[in-house]
Amino acid sequence: MTRIFSGVKPTGHLTLGNYLGAVRRWAEVDQHRADALFCIVDLHALTVDHDPARVLRLSRQAATLLLASGLDPEVCTVFVQSHVDEHARLSYLLECVATDGEMRRMIQYKEKAARERARGGSVRLSLLTYPVLMAADILAYGADEVPVGDDQTQHVELTRDLAVRFNQRYGHTFVVPRATRPEVAARVMNLQEPTSKMGKSDDVGPGVVYLLDEPDAVRRKVMRAVTDSGQEVAYDREERPGVSNLLEILAACEGGDPEELSGTYTSYGALKKDTAEAVVELLRPVQERHKELCADPAQVERVLRDGAARARERARPTVDAAYRAIGLLPAAD
Repeated sequence: MTRIFSGVKPTGHLTLGNYLGAVRRWAEVDQHRADALFCIVDLHALTVDHDPARVLRLSRQAATLLLASGLDPEVCTVFVQSHVDEHARLSYLLECVATDGEMRRMIQYKEKAARERARGGSVRLSLLTYPVLMAADILAYGADEVPVGDDQTQHVELTRDLAVRFNQRYGHTFVVPRATRPEVAARVMNLQEPTSKMGKSDDVGPGVVYLLDEPDAVRRKVMRAVTDSGQEVAYDREERPGVSNLLEILAACEGGDPEELSGTYTSYGALKKDTAEAVVELLRPVQERHKELCADPAQVERVLRDGAARARERARPTVDAAYRAIGLLPAAD
């Protein structure tokens, strides 16, 4: 059976973009067609200045929302990255295979480092090396596929390069994975800045719909979405990014095609109203299930504990094999 791995970083509240771009597909498609592992990648949240209590809180919330979104622990494996030591064990070996130049070419490193310097802060070494940890996350499990958004494709390409390089130097050890992306709404954009991704780490909320937003808040944000000059409702990502973003969101919510939908609207107002209601209805069952799970936190803890045990069982043989292949003396039993 095909094996897939993907994760979510607890650096902010999960958004509509996270759901449409990744989580919904995990629940509706990926967990049923493959041996699927889904991870709260909490170690990645430490690459920038952070509040420990907030990371802890967001990690719990993300795990609860993944389950509320339909991930079934009887069907797939849901766990927290830091609960499985093999991630950190393998990351160092891959750092010994990666190069400084590869790390510094990573687009996300360039962007995040520039923002950190602009704020007068220092750039942590972990920000530079975290794509290697991401590669370890994937390779430890022998994943064939990695469902990702457009902004993570470069990291999967690095993972492939490291796997091939390690296999060539030290013998075949890793499966070489490939990135997979949903056809519609792979990258939901900010409603106030439609040329920027709707990111969960954004400090400003008006352009970001969060999974736990109240229905009235969702409607208000969508109705205030930035559109484009003129009145024509046309699907064109380059020339009309605001309208195109709304069309993609509506299409993703209802299973339609954004270009075909554009021909059914003659005003921005009608498009916004329908999009707002579609998002409210999409999020309603997720929010209801989230409320139920929050009332029984022990259930979520059991899922994460059992998931970590299964993940550890899958990862350890591969990581042990990598240690032997690279020339490390096996530990005595």
